[in-house]
Amino acid sequence: MSCAQTFQDYALRSIGYGERLLPRSDFTLCEHFVLIGSGMIWNVYFGVLALTFGFFLATAVALGKAARNPLIRKPAEWFIFVFRGSPLFIQFFLAYETFVLLPRVGIDINLGFVEITAETRWLTRAWLGALIVLFLNTAAYAGEIFYGALRSVPKGDMEAADAYGLSGWTKFRRVTWPTMLRLAWPAYTNEAIFLFHATTLVFFSGFPAWQQRGDALYYANYFADKTFNPFVPYPIVAFYFIMLTLCVITIFGIINTRLNRHLPQEQRRKLRIRPQVIR
Repeated sequence: MSCAQTFQDYALRSIGYGERLLPRSDFTLCEHFVLIGSGMIWNVYFGVLALTFGFFLATAVALGKAARNPLIRKPAEWFIFVFRGSPLFIQFFLAYETFVLLPRVGIDINLGFVEITAETRWLTRAWLGALIVLFLNTAAYAGEIFYGALRSVPKGDMEAADAYGLSGWTKFRRVTWPTMLRLAWPAYTNEAIFLFHATTLVFFSGFPAWQQRGDALYYANYFADKTFNPFVPYPIVAFYFIMLTLCVITIFGIINTRLNRHLPQEQRRKLRIRPQVIR
């Protein structure tokens, strides 16, 4: 089988397109790269969606932790403490066991004028259940980052906003939030890199791969089990994640430049990439 034919058969296999059966023997290097690359689609899916939705929740959590009202501040503090204080691996297992206990037929919600049934059977699938865990986890870490940046907003900026008559939502949108992002962005970039790396834990969690459509580590483990040689598939996984990390650094670097475009060149904050090995 040519490499072009392999790409055609397996490039989108992880999302249900192409050959259903995996190759059984005589594995080629092209099959390794194509199938593991196909699995990377799921790792990118988990990372992009968790990061996107987690960004907004993290902003809300940071504002909640900075609030004076204890009814708002305490839930935000405990949310950050719980998800930062427990291992992500354990969170996957606890979430899966919790979702399994939910009724498969769904939960009936009576709104008074209408009764709806909320689907719960998809929560035990990795594409939704694992995504929820990653979303909450990164929101907690990013929320702490944003909170620290929020506390570091220069008082002079706030006084200048007051002098111009800005208050409430306008002051937050035009002064507080942009300054908070500018201060937090280097650290948030590191969190984004770690989140994409953490998507490999989905393979080890309790969430099953549906119809053998797993992530990159799923296919790497398949090849390692069949060939008894882990030194080919796992370095390929590492290569893909290095390329993914370079993409994240590039994209976040462009955003960082945009956030600091109003500052003189010597005062612009540069990204310092410090991947977290152990959380």
